[in-house]
Amino acid sequence: MTRLRLQKPLCFFDLETTGTQITKDRIVQLAVVKLNPDGSKEERNFIVNPEISIPEEISAIHGITDEMVKDKPKLTDVAEEIISFFNDSDLAGYNSNKFDIPFLVEEFLRIAKPFPMEGRHFIDVQNIFHKMEQRTLAAAFKFYCGQTMENAHDALYDTQVTLDVFLAQLERYESLSEDVKSLAEFSKNSAHGSVDFAGRLARNEKQEIIYNFGKHKGKTIENVLKLEPGYYGWMLEADFPNETKERLREEVQRLKGLREQKKEEGMSDKLSQLASKFNTK
Repeated sequence: MTRLRLQKPLCFFDLETTGTQITKDRIVQLAVVKLNPDGSKEERNFIVNPEISIPEEISAIHGITDEMVKDKPKLTDVAEEIISFFNDSDLAGYNSNKFDIPFLVEEFLRIAKPFPMEGRHFIDVQNIFHKMEQRTLAAAFKFYCGQTMENAHDALYDTQVTLDVFLAQLERYESLSEDVKSLAEFSKNSAHGSVDFAGRLARNEKQEIIYNFGKHKGKTIENVLKLEPGYYGWMLEADFPNETKERLREEVQRLKGLREQKKEEGMSDKLSQLASKFNTK
């Protein structure tokens, strides 16, 4: 019996894809194990036609070939069913914060059926594992559960193993919270958290949004707009996830709004000063 306390379902999921490039590759398998507050479990396993060829070296890893998916539904055909099954669940996976979640978000944006992310907590079992033991999924399964992985790189099997490892982590480490929100906070990649799911944007200690990669890493969006205004336009045109670009647009619009507000306040102050001069004459 797990000591995990759930206020709503927690969905463990894993993706198998045509590759690792979030903006170019496609999902071929999405497997979910839903852990409900009453302790019951539900499983779904979606094999989809990615509409692009699966490279042989990738098929060699997860075992899914072009022939196997040619008659399968497209992601757009099962998107509503997937969203409905996840419903308002919190999300969990192995390396999910860095790969599966941003990949999922990007794929659903691509087919114009945004996957709702508001109000969810995200638990990354790999981050918990690395913070506690610094090892891999196969080693985690052996370490926590005393078992050897027999069918790695099958999404459903990997998902089941991830859930088993997570439950074993809760039993092993009494210092880990039973609360999903606290577990999600603990399993984050950084102290201040990412702004976008791909981790290209983050927050500094002042909670200002900063670039989290490249030559401007650590600099605020506001400062880079002053130093190199063209960098913003380059990002919007370059090969970054759509969700990252949307978060960037929102921040730039917010900064522009603050700038206009300051201008208006400045004009208002000047008008007040002029009016005060005339009133004293």
